[in-house]
Amino acid sequence: MSAALPVDVVTMGEAMVLFCAMQPGALATVQQFRRATAGAELNVAVGLSRLGLRVGYVSKVGRDSFGEYLLGFLDAEGIDRSQVEVDDHHPTGFMLKSLETDGTDPRIEYFRRGSAASHLGVADHPAAYCAGSRHLHLTGISPPLGPAVRELVQEMARQARASGRSVSFDPNLRPRLWPSRQVMVEAVNQLAAQADLVMPGLAEGSLLTGRDRPEDIADFYRERGAQRVVVKLGAEGAYYAGPDGHGTVPGWLVPRVVDTVGAGDGFAVGVISALLQGLSTEQAAARGNVIGARVVQFPGDCDGLPTWQELSDLLQRGSFPEPPAPH
Repeated sequence: MSAALPVDVVTMGEAMVLFCAMQPGALATVQQFRRATAGAELNVAVGLSRLGLRVGYVSKVGRDSFGEYLLGFLDAEGIDRSQVEVDDHHPTGFMLKSLETDGTDPRIEYFRRGSAASHLGVADHPAAYCAGSRHLHLTGISPPLGPAVRELVQEMARQARASGRSVSFDPNLRPRLWPSRQVMVEAVNQLAAQADLVMPGLAEGSLLTGRDRPEDIADFYRERGAQRVVVKLGAEGAYYAGPDGHGTVPGWLVPRVVDTVGAGDGFAVGVISALLQGLSTEQAAARGNVIGARVVQFPGDCDGLPTWQELSDLLQRGSFPEPPAPH
């Protein structure tokens, strides 16, 4: 499959198969799982595609049934996967996710060591393909997969910035993947310095910058080259700072939290799509809030990512509908 037209957005990362528990309890005791997809960059690609943007995805999957499933999913979501290589020698990663009934974060177990995507490197950089895009989105999840992957992420960011294409970066910290906190902080901040837009959570921003207030976190990254910083504040909304102003936009009231995983990716979808539309940083943060809030009301990582019509209907309504009463 190849893109008939240049894509608007390119993103790179590891797509994984996700097995969502269908009963609460320890993962060792769960008898039934629902198959879905996972991967922060994949979630963002899905969300942007559903909003009508042309999205290209750079990755590797194994030549196995999991890889076939993911390729079919990319096709079904209208994402160009011409830059997704099928690896004959390494498997597709997968993960398990628990079902929580009280709104807390689910427990997750990864099975990704030695995966096909962990063998990505600079040789896999589709420079000409990326050059035809408008925007590059990266996260802090891919760099710790291996030195070669980190080098690829850095090169993609460097070339995009040098050519004048906009770059967004979500730290999306996964401390367990890094050898130490110091290495993580240095590497993630190095990548953030290559981005036009940085989107940390408040706790992430505090860990990465040593600053506690969202205003100070935003200043840290703007002093290092970011044009815009949007700090996620959870239910409180988001703080934004950019050349067009700064302030806080309130969050949306959520009737019931089903699954918190993927909320940050939904937030990124809202911010990126709005900015590519030419909206203000404030409007972008507001859209990020509503999409992130919608995502937590659905069980899968990307189930709650809306189409343009669904988003328009929600914005017109101004609130989420109440969930049906349990039987």
